Amino acid sequence: MADVEAHITGTVWRVEVEVGDTIDEGDTVVILESMKMEMPVEAEDPGTVKEIRCAEGQAVSEGDTLIVLE
Repeated sequence: MADVEAHITGTVWRVEVEVGDTIDEGDTVVILESMKMEMPVEAEDPGTVKEIRCAEGQAVSEGDTLIVLE
């Protein structure tokens, strides 16, 4: 199990994955918007998306879990 966390405080602009997707290290899983800039959140580990804990338009804080991988 691995969590993909927000590295900045912002708003979820787009979720790039769905439950069941297989991803590699470095793949963009979520795009956050902060101060009018789009910031990609990349997976630090390969795995399969088990759970998505954010939704487009949702405000998130640095350190919040966005995606759970298995």
